[in-house]
Amino acid sequence: MLNRMHTPGSTTATHCPYCALQCGMNLRPEPGGAAVTVEERADFPVNRGALCGKGRTAPAVLSSRVRLTEPLVRTHAGRLEPATWEEALDAVAAGLARTARAHGPDAVGVFGGGGLTNEKAYALGKFARVALRTSQIDYNGRFCMSSAAAAHQRAFGLDRGLPFPLEDIPRTGCVILVGSNLAETMPPALRYLTELKANGGTLIVIDPRRTRTAEQADLHLAPRPGTDLALALGLLHLVVADGRTDEEFIAARTTGWEEARAAAMAHWPELVERITGVPVPALREAVGLFCAPDSAMVLTARGPEQQSKGTDTVGAWINLCLATGRAGRPLSGYGCLTGQGNGQGGREHGQKADQLPGYRKLTDPAARAHVAGVWGVDPDSLPGPGRSAYELLDALGTDVKSLLLMGSNPVVSAPRAAHIEDRIRSLDFLAVADVVLSETAALADVVLPVTQWAEETGTTTNLEGRVLLRRRALTPPPGVRSDLDVLHGLAARLGVEKGFPTSPEEVFDELRRASAGGPADYSGITYDRIEAEQGVFWPCPEGSTGTERLFLDRFATDDGRARFVPVAHRDAAEVPDAEYPLLLTTGRVVAQYQSGAQTRRVDELNEAAPGPFVELHPRLAARIGAVDGSPLAVTSRRGRAVAPARITDAIRADTVFMPFHWPGEGRANTLTNPALDPTSRMPEFKICAVRVEPVQGPV
Repeated sequence: MLNRMHTPGSTTATHCPYCALQCGMNLRPEPGGAAVTVEERADFPVNRGALCGKGRTAPAVLSSRVRLTEPLVRTHAGRLEPATWEEALDAVAAGLARTARAHGPDAVGVFGGGGLTNEKAYALGKFARVALRTSQIDYNGRFCMSSAAAAHQRAFGLDRGLPFPLEDIPRTGCVILVGSNLAETMPPALRYLTELKANGGTLIVIDPRRTRTAEQADLHLAPRPGTDLALALGLLHLVVADGRTDEEFIAARTTGWEEARAAAMAHWPELVERITGVPVPALREAVGLFCAPDSAMVLTARGPEQQSKGTDTVGAWINLCLATGRAGRPLSGYGCLTGQGNGQGGREHGQKADQLPGYRKLTDPAARAHVAGVWGVDPDSLPGPGRSAYELLDALGTDVKSLLLMGSNPVVSAPRAAHIEDRIRSLDFLAVADVVLSETAALADVVLPVTQWAEETGTTTNLEGRVLLRRRALTPPPGVRSDLDVLHGLAARLGVEKGFPTSPEEVFDELRRASAGGPADYSGITYDRIEAEQGVFWPCPEGSTGTERLFLDRFATDDGRARFVPVAHRDAAEVPDAEYPLLLTTGRVVAQYQSGAQTRRVDELNEAAPGPFVELHPRLAARIGAVDGSPLAVTSRRGRAVAPARITDAIRADTVFMPFHWPGEGRANTLTNPALDPTSRMPEFKICAVRVEPVQGPV
């Protein structure tokens, strides 16, 4: 075993705490240990030393000036006051136990985060099912790539964000990038698209906005939000009509083609133009660019996925890949650009309502028996599947009376956020473990201050399926404990004395055993291997070298064939009408991250992105009398948000855009629609009907 002890003053190779690239970096503590410097780590293959502003400034959140450094307990007077750890843990255990006694174990909920390490995600899922005996657990990663995950499972039999490493992207012939703005969400990854073009490849970007990423494209298609499904079907129609299908691949490696073909042929080009607003000649150009080279890829992100038909939308893009033989071959395939730092690993090992470690199904008797054996419990004692993320949040204060929340800020990040804030306020008891006093933590009965990325060791799984090791570089401040310590202390107070170790490596070794034989098999991965090999790709059974590229020989279905799934276009859950004539879509900006709970505490990032805004086209601005920089009110059926106008011709005239990083009156998710995809249970963040008008008088 390699020495992983923290040596004061030494440089530590680790990874950024933010997005799913998990960029490599070196941390060097300054003399005296009061600060830490981020240095390039050019040897790590994903970012090769490059870092965005969030990564470079990540140590700023380690400062005691902005973070939590002692437990807080709400007093009878209603204020959060400092408490000892023993007092705080006693209060949390008593609150959760009181609810379970009065209303049953399913009245206690657990809500996790896509930024938790694999060890913490695993332990949290085990804690919910073993210590609390509740089925009510899910996590904010449900809001990230659950639609793509469901489509992966349906078509390929396995869900890994990218079935190939990022290094394959510059070597393919064409990339269709759907609903992703890498230049702002994952800046170090933009180099892969730049290298693609330098190598003679072509880039097609599909986005209703002309983003910084779209400006790099050879072809930019700007469909009406919510019509990506029709667009993919229209492209497949043209592929069939032009005789560009790969019949040999279809016959040898797929099933279900005839039904999927018939569904696509019902979406002829002129119909697709009417639905999407994309002209037929542009559709034909896209097909020509995609089909001309020997290899090609489709990469999707939140744009097509955060829809009430996200699973079918991703399925249509997968069908396009399968029909053209652009899957299961070198330098070709469909992939999803996972957003959160450990969004991939977070759902593989037990935070998701319907899954057990190793990506096993909670309803599978064999899976239950295997995991129960590792945990030393009766399989019948494990609860069944619970509610999905939004449904769990919506049930707070009614069926779910108490909540333990780790690493999430749903007051800002959940759809229909004002309603979810009300539901959180109605709880009998709320405990939050976090590194900062987020908007959600500020509502808690008990707040537990936990260690951060640079102060703890643990693994994450990046968007490639590469399992990485974040190494402890700093000693955490007094008064702060790890999430594993929290779960250990709570489990003991709830009568479960064993099974919740505080050593990350010990937890990972148990995770390996629990995942063994499952779809996401980590049993052959060790901390030593990760450090020696710059990460290990799963699946990696015991004795395996890992699986860098999936599906080259067979897909992960029972018969080894990929499955076409017939899909048809349908409208978004909300369409514009006389009262709400415009479409709102939401997204991120480069200097902030997710709900902003951490990045909004960094001065440099706030200078670059100080607050929310409403992006709208000049024609729309002229029609409603909006002035650049003046306050605009955006109203949906769920509420009202106010933010300054940002007038630009880089957006469709029927669409407005808001970033979602801020609370208060500019909270974009006050407006968004919680309509759920029937398969993935993903809310429709990306499309809702709104009206927009200048604010008269004081804001």
